[in-house]
Amino acid sequence: MLDNMGKTFSGASVVRFLKGQGRTQNIEQVYDYIRWLEEAFVVFRCQRYDLRGKEILVTQEKYYLSDHSLLYCLKGFRGTDTASVMENIVYLELRRRGYNVYVGKLYDKEIDFVAEKGKGLEKLYVQVCRSMPSASDREIANLKAIRDDYQKVVVTLDKYGIDNVDGIRIIPLDRFLLDK
Repeated sequence: MLDNMGKTFSGASVVRFLKGQGRTQNIEQVYDYIRWLEEAFVVFRCQRYDLRGKEILVTQEKYYLSDHSLLYCLKGFRGTDTASVMENIVYLELRRRGYNVYVGKLYDKEIDFVAEKGKGLEKLYVQVCRSMPSASDREIANLKAIRDDYQKVVVTLDKYGIDNVDGIRIIPLDRFLLDK
């Protein structure tokens, strides 16, 4: 789970991997272990939300650590984890602010986070990336595809540059964490 933090999770893939390692686990055991980690508040499950059908999906959820320093304790620092750790930080901050947080699905596109408060009366869409790609609109295209008037934000490590693209706020991670 640590190596796949912020990526969609498949219990069947874990079982296949374990079988390849000569271990016998079934999918129910894998989900039991995950449930125990959730109950111990080591990980949080982030369910997928179909924006078109307005329903929570039961597969392909993501998991985030309650404290991303556990990743460093168990795996050491790896520069390749920066994007996952950023996503984990944003997820925890949205939860801290009282949002129910989901992974958004719109057709074949993924929105990193759909955050809702008050039975959907307050909603925020969030994409997370290390830096805004200069020759691509990959990070904002998914947000542009959402046809409602709720706030859309891209959180990045970039300190300077564009503040707003077609109504989508581009905000550095440190400023996002300071926003209320």
